[in-house]
Amino acid sequence: MIRIQNIYYMLAYAFQALNEQGYKSIATESFANAVELCAAILERGITKQIKRGLGMEYIPRTEDLSSLRGKIEVTESIKSRTMLRKHLTCTYDEFSVDSPMNRIIKSTLLLLMRANISKTRKKDLRKLLVFFGEVETVDLHSVRWNVQYNRNNQTYRMLISVCFLIVKGLLQTQSDGTTRLMDFFDERKMHRLYEKFILEYYKKEFPQINVRASQIPWALDDDSDEFLPVMQSDVTLSQGNKVLIIDAKYYSHALQIRHDTPTQHSANLYQIFAYVKNKDLEFGDAAHTVAGMLLYAKTDEEIHPDHVYSMSGNKICVRSLDLNQDFSKIAAQLDQIVLDFFEV
Repeated sequence: MIRIQNIYYMLAYAFQALNEQGYKSIATESFANAVELCAAILERGITKQIKRGLGMEYIPRTEDLSSLRGKIEVTESIKSRTMLRKHLTCTYDEFSVDSPMNRIIKSTLLLLMRANISKTRKKDLRKLLVFFGEVETVDLHSVRWNVQYNRNNQTYRMLISVCFLIVKGLLQTQSDGTTRLMDFFDERKMHRLYEKFILEYYKKEFPQINVRASQIPWALDDDSDEFLPVMQSDVTLSQGNKVLIIDAKYYSHALQIRHDTPTQHSANLYQIFAYVKNKDLEFGDAAHTVAGMLLYAKTDEEIHPDHVYSMSGNKICVRSLDLNQDFSKIAAQLDQIVLDFFEV
């Protein structure tokens, strides 16, 4: 289980813009579900953006015009015989709010009108739609989410990220091509948010430690690495020659059951062991310490992983992080992991 309020804190670390003053009051509100929370975040963010002014871009337009504007499309004018009507087909750039990002936001607002959120929230979102009157909608299934940001549209980064969460959390295509609303956060989406949260938490709260989601090279005896998979850590904490590799896991079941006996997920244990041993060999004969940790989100199960194993000279820990408690206690658990391993 996870408190809805804690999803806000996780998002706040994943998207630092939520730490701005305009979003602070969300931390004190209570929400019935995760989509209500994301709708509240989007409402605040859009309101702030409207005060700044909606972003505008040069949008290419092609129209039949009675006066010359931009570039004449000669071929198209001949094909459509616009000259018979004393018109020409012209292509020109118009500086407009009808930009791809504003289209995503408007379409997401319309999607939220069908979602399981309060009538009051829907009313507030409907008021915001007035400011998008000149903006077209877009098919949310065909959106390209790898938006390029610059200093002119940087304020849209968090808005588009929240739109992504809402769209991916709510829309599901049926076999007949129609769509339906689905459960907001499934296990896969929560896994990604959980990983991002832990990484960004340590980056912000422990600046004296090097925090990265780094790749670990294979300790090869030759240069033959063809077809070897990439070893990509979720979180790597390092201070001098001390390294702690954390693999964040958000599962509905933290343990696997074999012959009625609960055991650690074998694939996860093999994975963290491979990360640790290959990282360990990087240091050669120099004095160093490399350890690994599987950090599971605590489930409703009676048994929770909390073990320390000594494997071939390295410590491998398996811990559970309880997300169904006050966030200050979650932070204390994360802090203790660092305090137990590093000198801070």
